Amino acid sequence: MAVSPNAPSRDDVLRALDQVIDPVSGRSVVQQDMVQGLVVRDGHVGFALEVPAARGRAGEPLRAEVEAAAKAVPGVQSVTAVLTAHDGAPARERHDHHGEARTAPRAHPPQGPQGVAGVKHIIAVASGKGGVGKSTVAVNLALSLSRLGLKTGLLDADIYGPSVPRLLDIAQKPETAEGKRILPIEKYGIKTMSLGFIIREDEAAIWRGPMVQSALMQFLTQVDWAAAGRDEMDVLVLDMPPGTGDAQLTITQRVALTGAVIVSTPQDIALIDARKAITMFQKVKVPILGIIENMSMFICENCGHAHPIFGHGGARDTAAALDAPFLGEIPLVPKIRELSDAGTPVAVAEPGGAEAAAFLAVAEKVAAALQTPARPAPKIVLE
Repeated sequence: MAVSPNAPSRDDVLRALDQVIDPVSGRSVVQQDMVQGLVVRDGHVGFALEVPAARGRAGEPLRAEVEAAAKAVPGVQSVTAVLTAHDGAPARERHDHHGEARTAPRAHPPQGPQGVAGVKHIIAVASGKGGVGKSTVAVNLALSLSRLGLKTGLLDADIYGPSVPRLLDIAQKPETAEGKRILPIEKYGIKTMSLGFIIREDEAAIWRGPMVQSALMQFLTQVDWAAAGRDEMDVLVLDMPPGTGDAQLTITQRVALTGAVIVSTPQDIALIDARKAITMFQKVKVPILGIIENMSMFICENCGHAHPIFGHGGARDTAAALDAPFLGEIPLVPKIRELSDAGTPVAVAEPGGAEAAAFLAVAEKVAAALQTPARPAPKIVLE
C-alpha cells in the first residue's frame, strides 16, 4: 500500500520529541535516549519512554507530554506511548537514532515472579493456538466468577489482538488517578483493562517484543485493581495471547500466577497445540487448574439435537492422559457468538440459560481450585 505523502516520518516525530525537556535533567528526552522502540507507520506512532526506576510512576506527566508532542506532528493519526522504568546497572548494547551501536543502562530483571498489589489470585486463560474461543471463555469465566461472589478483574493481555473492548462493548478510554495510577473500567460487575481501550479497534499495535512486555507489566502493576487498597480483589483473570511466545513467557516468569486454565476445541490439531501450552506452563512451574473443551457440540436451535462438528471429548481425554482436571464443555451455539459480538456476553445476557450454566459450572470448579493447594503442572511423557 502506498504511503500518503502527508504521512510523518520517523525523523519528524523525533524532532518534535526533541523539544520535550525532562524537568529533572533539563535535557530533552531524545538527547537522553529516553525514547525507545519508536515506530512510525502510516501516521500511527508507538514508542516507550524509559525513566529511571527511582522515578517510576512519577514519570507519567512526562509521558503525557511526549505523547502530546507526537500527536501535534502534522499527519499523525494516533500515538501510543508506554512508560517504562529501568535502573542504571550493567550496560547493554543499544542503537542510537542513527543506527550506530553503543552502550546504555540495562534494566535488572525482577527476582522471580511478583504478585499484583491488592490481588489475591491471578489465573491465566491460555490456548496453544488462536481461533478456539479463548477470549470468549475468559470473559464469561470472569463474569461467572463475579456471579459466584468473587471480586473479579479481567486483563486483556493479548496486545496484538485485544478482544475485550468488543466482547464487553467498551469504547471509553481509562482515566488516571492523580496522573499516577490507571483506573480500570468497570462493566457488568468486573474491573477490566485492555490496550484496546487506548487504541482504535481497526488500529494495529505496531510494537516489538520489549514494548509489548513493558505494556503488559504496566497494565499489571500500574492499574489500580484494588482501588488504592480499599477493595482487595479475589481473582484477576488474564486473557493470554495465543501461543507460547515472548508475551506469554514474560507473564509466566514475572507474574506470580495461581494457575492456568487451558482452552481447546475438540479436534486433534487444537489439542496438539493445547499440549504445547501445558508444556510451557510446566516448564515455568505454573499449576494447571484445568482444561476446557470449547465449541464442544453444536446444538441445533430448531430440533435441539447435538452434533459433534469438531469432534467431541478430545479435551476430556487429553486431561485424563495428562492427569489434569477437566473443567467442562462449552457448547457451540450461535447465541454465544451473537451475544459476544453485541458486547453482552451470555453469562450476563441470559444468566438462567443452559449456556451461562455451562460457564458457571466451570467457574465453580476454578473457584474451588483457588481454595485448595496448588497442584503441579502435569508432566508430558513421550513414548
